[in-house]
Amino acid sequence: MSPSIISRTALIDWSIDLSCTAANIDAAPAGTAASFSTARKKLCVALIVLLAFSLGCTEFAPIGIEPELADAFGVSLAQIGQLISVFALTYAVATPTLALATGRFRRFTMLVIYAGVFILGNVVAATATGMPALYVSRVTCGLVSGAFLAVGVTFLPELVDPRKTSFAVAVVYAAFSVAMVLATSAGKMLADALDWRAMMVACLILAVVTCALLIALLSREGATDEPARVRDQFPLLCEPSVLACVTIFVFGVGSTYVFYGYVTPYLEEYLGLTAAQTSLVLLVFGVILFFSNMLSGVLDEKFGLKSDVGLFLTQAAVLAALWAVGTAMPAALIVIFTFGLLMYAVSVPCITLFMRMANERHPKALTLASSLEPTAFNIGIAFGTAVGGAAVTGLGLGSLGLVGAALALVALGCAVAAVRLEP
Repeated sequence: MSPSIISRTALIDWSIDLSCTAANIDAAPAGTAASFSTARKKLCVALIVLLAFSLGCTEFAPIGIEPELADAFGVSLAQIGQLISVFALTYAVATPTLALATGRFRRFTMLVIYAGVFILGNVVAATATGMPALYVSRVTCGLVSGAFLAVGVTFLPELVDPRKTSFAVAVVYAAFSVAMVLATSAGKMLADALDWRAMMVACLILAVVTCALLIALLSREGATDEPARVRDQFPLLCEPSVLACVTIFVFGVGSTYVFYGYVTPYLEEYLGLTAAQTSLVLLVFGVILFFSNMLSGVLDEKFGLKSDVGLFLTQAAVLAALWAVGTAMPAALIVIFTFGLLMYAVSVPCITLFMRMANERHPKALTLASSLEPTAFNIGIAFGTAVGGAAVTGLGLGSLGLVGAALALVALGCAVAAVRLEP
């Protein structure tokens, strides 16, 4: 899933279907969310937020401990980067597939299944003794992470006032963004204090506690959306503007993860920062990413897709500057922090278009529309980390900025096309 905070407009569109479902609940039998106390409802909402945080920690944990993993298993940084690519690619394929294929099953049943698979993947990671086990854990967790969160979000309309559904969904996805910040910086700190396995164990403990409480406290029964046939949803993918926005994510996110996928070794091995300095830089960078998410929503409301054109042009220039300044300090850090402000600013306009096209033209494709952003985003992560790994192996860490700038220019072309195709 993309770690972006969805704008007010996109969230309202996304929650229309969910809010209508909650509003249609009649007398609630015992065991449904409508019969819960206010305190229990609030606790359930908090647990869904915690679920997003747990999923994010598991996905992004390797980014902060790449050098430690490479040393522990005697492999290259490019091979460690593939752990991120494998997760993202699995996530991208599995999320829409499961969303379409499991609509006829009870959501609580699917939540329990997803929880079990997610915990299993974390167990494998925490006990891994070699790269094959880590690959298995990444595939296992990536297989269910997107669908797990999607199922969790469907409980929100029955737990909050329909007017607050949009805000609740926003908080859930904000938690995912926060997880990326803390998983990277905290993972680095844990690896320095103990070893890389400490971060994996922490992710496992968080997953077990979160999943156990969710299963114990969430309702077994409740409102369900009318299932849509697969063939009713695919016409959304024939919309030229939708396809253009998908390519924006693939190349735009790819351009950022060429660098960000290897940010820890870049800071330590290329810029020569100490472990403590790297942890601090990652923490500051993560805070900036939060504001990048907020900037995306503001720009979407004012300029829509047109904002992405200017953003990608700026991003290409900043990434080229990262290459140009080389190891010069503090110039390199200034460029890196500027890059962080741009990193997720391009996301919300595309999300808004996905949901608007579904609501206006393909109302039965809301499930597919909601999966397009995390799917395309994770394809971009897989693509970017793979390209970055090749660049590190062939050209060295110093080349990442220039390679990322080239992909940002491709994304710029995609953004121009999307603006022209927007209905």
